[in-house]
Amino acid sequence: MKNARIKSIYNETFSGLKLFYRDTNLSDALIANYKVGQIIQERGFTDMSSIGGGLSGNFRYLIASAHAKDISKFNPDSGKNGHFLLDSIAYFKVLDIQKIDNKTQVFLLNIPDNSISLLKNSTSNLEEEIIEKARKKFTDKIHSALIPELQTEDWKLRTKSPLGINENGELFFDDSKIKIEKLK
Repeated sequence: MKNARIKSIYNETFSGLKLFYRDTNLSDALIANYKVGQIIQERGFTDMSSIGGGLSGNFRYLIASAHAKDISKFNPDSGKNGHFLLDSIAYFKVLDIQKIDNKTQVFLLNIPDNSISLLKNSTSNLEEEIIEKARKKFTDKIHSALIPELQTEDWKLRTKSPLGINENGELFFDDSKIKIEKLK
C-alpha cells in the first residue's frame, strides 16, 4: 500500500472528527458482541446527537465521525436535540469498551469503506488520543443530568436499535473475512 493512499485514508477518517452520542438500553448478551478492534457495519441510517449529557439508558455509543450530516439544516427543530445522521451502510471500528457500574460505553470510529483492510489490524497514535478523550467524556458525563430533548419518545425510538447487529445479536458484517493489505 502506497504512502499517499495511507495518508488519504487517514485524512478522510480523522480530518474534522467530531464526537456524537447515541444512548439506548441493551442486554448484556447484545453488548457482549462488541470487541475492541472489530469492524462493524450498520445497514440503516445512524441517528445520533452532538449533545452529550448523562446516560439515559444502560448503554452509550460514542461515535467519532468526520462525515455526519447536520439534520438541522433541513429541519430547524432537529437543532434542539443536536440531530446528526450517517448514511446507511456505515462502517465503524470498535476502538474501546468502557464499563462503569451498570453503564457501558462502546467507542466507535466511523471509517470509510475503502479503509477497512488498513484499519482492521492496525492502531495509530490518533486512535489512542481519541480513546483517551472518549474515556474522559464517559467518566465526566455518566452521572450528569439527562438532556430533556433526548428523552422524547421519537428520539428514543430513533436510537433504540443496536448498531452493527440485529436484535438477536447476529452481526451484519463478518470482519474475520477481511483480506489484510500489506503496508509497503
